[in-house]
Amino acid sequence: MTRWLRSVWVRAGITVFILAYLWRQVDTGAALRAMVQANPLALVVVAVLVLLDRVVMIWRWVLLLRASGTAVGTMTAARIFLVSSFVGSFLPAGVGGDAARAYALGQRTAQRGAAVASVAIDRILGVIAIALMGGIGIAAYARSHPDPKVQLVAVSSAAAVLVGSVAAVWADRWIRWLPSSWHAWAGVRLPLRIADAMAGYRQQPGTLVVVFGLSVLVQLLRILQAFGLGLGLGLTVPFAYYLVFMPIGLLMLLLPISISGFGLPQGVMVWLLRPLGVPDELSLALSTLIVLSGLFGNLPGAWLYLRERHP
Repeated sequence: MTRWLRSVWVRAGITVFILAYLWRQVDTGAALRAMVQANPLALVVVAVLVLLDRVVMIWRWVLLLRASGTAVGTMTAARIFLVSSFVGSFLPAGVGGDAARAYALGQRTAQRGAAVASVAIDRILGVIAIALMGGIGIAAYARSHPDPKVQLVAVSSAAAVLVGSVAAVWADRWIRWLPSSWHAWAGVRLPLRIADAMAGYRQQPGTLVVVFGLSVLVQLLRILQAFGLGLGLGLTVPFAYYLVFMPIGLLMLLLPISISGFGLPQGVMVWLLRPLGVPDELSLALSTLIVLSGLFGNLPGAWLYLRERHP
C-alpha cells in the first residue's frame, strides 16, 4: 500500500480525478474570477503571515536540533528547511518535504537517526497542535452554531490524530513489545532506532513545551491566513468556523495522496463550507488560494535551490 501511494502516477491520478470532479460540480470560471478580483491588501497581509510562519517553523526546528546536540548551524538548518520545503512541493503532500529535510540533514551531519527524529518530533508536535486548534474551534463554534455533521468529523479527526501522535512519541516502548527475535529485521530495527532517538526528547520537557507553543502559533498563523483570504474574497464566515474547518483541511494536506496539496484538501474544504451557505465557487477559490499561499512560502527555498545549482 505504501509503495502504491509513493507512485507519482497514482498520486497524480487521484489529484486529477478530484480536480476534474470539482470542475464538473463547480463553476470554475466564477472561482477564477473571484481569485483574480480578491482584495490586493488582503493578499499582501496573507503573504506576510506566510513568511512569518516559515520563520517560526525554522525556529522550532532549530530548537529541536540544539536539544539533540545535532552539529549544524542555524543558517545551515534554515537553508535545509527552505530548500527541502521547495523540493517537497514535487513529492507526496505532507511527508515529501519532511523526507527531503531529514535526508539532507543526515547527509550533512551523518547523524541520520537524530535527523529523522528531529523531523518526526517536529511533525508530531505540529499535528497535535492542529488537533488542539480543532478542539478549540469546535468549542467556540458550537456555542452559537451547532452542526452535528461538522462536529462529528472534527471531533473524530482530532481524536484520531491525538491518539496516533501520542503513540508515535512513545513508539520506543510499544515496538519493544514485539518478540525480541523480530528486532533484527530491518522493518523493525530502523523504526526502533528512530523511536529511541525520539525518546531522548522526552528527557527535555522544557524544549518540547516551547516547540509545542511555536507549533500552536504556526497553526494559528495558517488559520489567520485562511481568514484573511476569505475576507479578501468577500466571505462572511465567522473566524470561529475557520478554527473548525481549517484544522481538518490542514490534516488533509498532510495525507501523502496529492501533489502540492491540490485535490483532496480543496474538495474537503468545499464540502465543509457548504453548511454555512458559501457558494462552491467561492469555496474552491478560497481553498485554491490557501494551497497557492503555501507554494508562495516555498519561493525562498526555490531561490536557494537555484542558487546552489547555478551559483
